[in-house]
Amino acid sequence: MPATPTGDELRRLVEFAVHLALLAGERILPYFRAQPDVIDKGSAGAFDPVTAADRAAEEVIREEIRREFPEHGILGEEHGAAQGASALTWIIDPIDGTRAFILGQLHWGTLIALNDGSRPVLGVMRQPYVDETFVGSALGAELRRGGLASPLKTRGATRLRDAIVCVTDPALFEAAEERAAFERLASEVRMVRYGGDCYTPCLLAAGHTDLVVEAGLKPWDVQPLVPIVEAAGGIVTDWTGKAPHEGGTALYAANRELHAQALTVLSGARG
Repeated sequence: MPATPTGDELRRLVEFAVHLALLAGERILPYFRAQPDVIDKGSAGAFDPVTAADRAAEEVIREEIRREFPEHGILGEEHGAAQGASALTWIIDPIDGTRAFILGQLHWGTLIALNDGSRPVLGVMRQPYVDETFVGSALGAELRRGGLASPLKTRGATRLRDAIVCVTDPALFEAAEERAAFERLASEVRMVRYGGDCYTPCLLAAGHTDLVVEAGLKPWDVQPLVPIVEAAGGIVTDWTGKAPHEGGTALYAANRELHAQALTVLSGARG
């Protein structure tokens, strides 16, 4: 298999990723709104919750990858890294939005990406409770629900003053410079909405919002979402315009015009 899959091989891997997300959902749903036990895996007083659902979902994903593609690497939030003989590595967040999950809210999902050694080449986000699966790769971007698939396309607002920006939690902007940068951007846009975790980049891909600004990310938080947004016509970088794949900050934009304006504001540059 080439390091960067294309054509039929990419199509096969996309469908395998969707299959993984479906399996994970089957493990997760019995715990949802069932008051699962919550373990705090945080350090230095920072609350970082994990549940049995997170761990069970990642375990079934990893087992299936090892069975089907034993040569592939795996990097998951709950069970760490497993080096493979291939350059291809699966990136897994079994439940992105665990806080929402333990509250019974809907803004959570299973995130899966395949990285070719330099970038994520496919991404999947699935929310099993509402049966929505967002898929992105060089083959295109689509939303699958109820046995139907519809293409994803970002929308066309090109001025910050007309844009809606989404943020999971401003408390994640821990550095003073990050807080100041976000406040500058918030003052320039039409509306700011909070919450959403992995859902808001997918809603951006579907044409429902314009910008998503995040910080404090890990690779599994961002890599699965990049192919979805990019295949729908959007742009994803960190706050300096570089690739966001290793985590840290992320700026998701519906188009290049908005992306350029938002980067300028986040950097503090004057037009």
